[in-house]
Amino acid sequence: MINVGIIGGSGYTAGELIRILMYHPKVNIDFVYSTTNAGKPLSVAHHDLMGDIEMNFTAEINPNVNVVFLCLGHGKSISFLKENQFASHTKIIDLGNDFRLNKDAHFEGKDFVYGLPEINKAEIKKTNYIANPGCFATAIQLALLPLAKHNLLNNDVHINATTGSTGAGVSLSETSHFSWRNNNMSHYKAFEHQHLGEISESLVQLQDDFDSELLFIPNRGDFPRGIFATLYTLCDDSLEQLVAKYEDFYKNEPFVTVTTTNINMKQVVQTNKCIISLLKKGNRVLITSIIDNLTKGASGQAIQNMNLMFGLEETTGLHLKPSGF
Repeated sequence: MINVGIIGGSGYTAGELIRILMYHPKVNIDFVYSTTNAGKPLSVAHHDLMGDIEMNFTAEINPNVNVVFLCLGHGKSISFLKENQFASHTKIIDLGNDFRLNKDAHFEGKDFVYGLPEINKAEIKKTNYIANPGCFATAIQLALLPLAKHNLLNNDVHINATTGSTGAGVSLSETSHFSWRNNNMSHYKAFEHQHLGEISESLVQLQDDFDSELLFIPNRGDFPRGIFATLYTLCDDSLEQLVAKYEDFYKNEPFVTVTTTNINMKQVVQTNKCIISLLKKGNRVLITSIIDNLTKGASGQAIQNMNLMFGLEETTGLHLKPSGF
């Protein structure tokens, strides 16, 4: 069994990790660390776990676990690792943004691999340290990677993507209160979202001359979880040619499905799936990409990475079905 520790245990991504890992056939949850809830049952913060797991939060870490998931706020993983040492064999999966960019990937002798399995699977299998991708970044990269693979990203890409309120984290802010979010919509960080850096680095990894603009408008949706992203750019390939390229690129990727039908977010919520829909109109290709921001966009992908790091089938514990109604 893989002994797991979770740091920052009271947030949404930690709750999602616990929900999936407690039924993972190869995992034992050793501890869930939270200084604010130490000694209290997990269900105090994660009400959906009531009756499913008898375990308390702790303010103590076990430095000898096989793998630790860092579910801390962005920028806090570095300070935590400086203050807390783990055994040399302990694998680290960071769900924050501290190590995602190439310039930040090297830290105190640890080389973090960008944990997008659809392009870095071989490296993920060999590393002990993973920088888990961002949620918007996952949906957008999976939509564009096949185009980059075939050097087809030669024009600006227009991106409009809406995420659920859980993407803002568990701490309340003005724009995450129910009275503000309900029956409301807004955009934020237009053209300058922090995920653009990691997206560009992955695209350059496949298309080294990529230098077009990613014109990204992120939106806040009035629903709790999920990402619905639409992207369009110029492309001379026919729809049939594009579908063939996408299906070939993802033929060995169990969580990615390609279609030409209309898709909706309920098809992926609470799963580790990404569904990509392609539409061609004239010389423009429209790509729709849907994921659950907490699962494929965070905790589910982190578990997918864990499975690969420990030599398991990457789908282990991740056979999750959405609810369509």
